[in-house]
Amino acid sequence: MKFFRHGPLGQERPGLIDAQGLLRDLSGQVEDIGGEALHPSALATWAALDTTRLPLVPEGTRLGACVAGVGNLVGIGLNYADHAAEAGLAAPGQPIAFNKHNGSVSGPNDDIWLPPDSQKLDWEVELGIVMGQRTWHVSPDQAMAHIAGFCLVNDVSERSYQMEREGQWVKGKSYPTHCPLGPWLVTPDELGDPQNVDLWLEVNGVARQRGNTRTMIFGVTHIVSYLSQFMALQPGDVIPSGTPPGVGMGHKPPIYLKAGDVVTLGGRGLGEQRQVVVKSPVTA
Repeated sequence: MKFFRHGPLGQERPGLIDAQGLLRDLSGQVEDIGGEALHPSALATWAALDTTRLPLVPEGTRLGACVAGVGNLVGIGLNYADHAAEAGLAAPGQPIAFNKHNGSVSGPNDDIWLPPDSQKLDWEVELGIVMGQRTWHVSPDQAMAHIAGFCLVNDVSERSYQMEREGQWVKGKSYPTHCPLGPWLVTPDELGDPQNVDLWLEVNGVARQRGNTRTMIFGVTHIVSYLSQFMALQPGDVIPSGTPPGVGMGHKPPIYLKAGDVVTLGGRGLGEQRQVVVKSPVTA
């Protein structure tokens, strides 16, 4: 199944896509798409609903982030060998984990804010792993049963903050609006093989990224199992799992986002996003 959240910022309500591809409101069935409601058994109960009785979501309604109340965003860096090469870095021997502040989460079509002193704002299309239950010390064989689903992520990154300000990558990953999620939360049975998902991204209509999750260095179940050795992942945690080549930093010379740019991205079965880059409402 495919779930989503709709409505004004801060007032989003749950929804699902029915068998005919129509957007239906789930407000009378569940409070929101987050927390314990993401447990695979909970999601499965909605598959039995008579969706024809659910209200239609009006066309043009804003879509919010597909997961409510994200507690933790754990990114995986340099997880495609060809992306590591374009960054001039060796492919890692173990997953590189970093945090994005959960205040960076935004809707799939919301504006991206350009920080006042931003010099190197970059894009990264990624497959997001959404956890459905507490996950602690699980094996790769057990990992998929703990996953609620998958979503499209734009891991927007300010490279000068990330690479030139010393310390952890989190500084370059966490500005508000720098983690658009969705439009859909896609259950594992709906998506199929997560290691065969085409990903693409364009800037102003020009193709910048093309890739497939089959070229990940560390696959989905390995990532979940690996992280669970160091932390107890919680329902609603999201793991952006790395990006294929074609990021702005990798071009020669590098290409970075500026106000007015339009970023579009998508993935097989995951839907599409569209963002306009605007100046941050906070002035320098």
